[in-house]
Amino acid sequence: MSSSVSIDTALLAEAMELSKLPTKIATVNEALQEYILHRKQMKVVELFGTIDFDPTYNYKKERHRKRPRS
Repeated sequence: MSSSVSIDTALLAEAMELSKLPTKIATVNEALQEYILHRKQMKVVELFGTIDFDPTYNYKKERHRKRPRS
């Protein structure tokens, strides 16, 4: 897919220098991937404090529990 966008050349140059990527396209694609990852991580951070914690839960005991056969 080809798109025409106007990108701040100073920002792009700095991003290319920091990333050490050889092309503008590679730099923009990596920046978009990092942006998406960051936004997804922020959604996880928003969950902190919203889930009840059970200090008596024994995850090791549950790990060895026999499962019914189908």
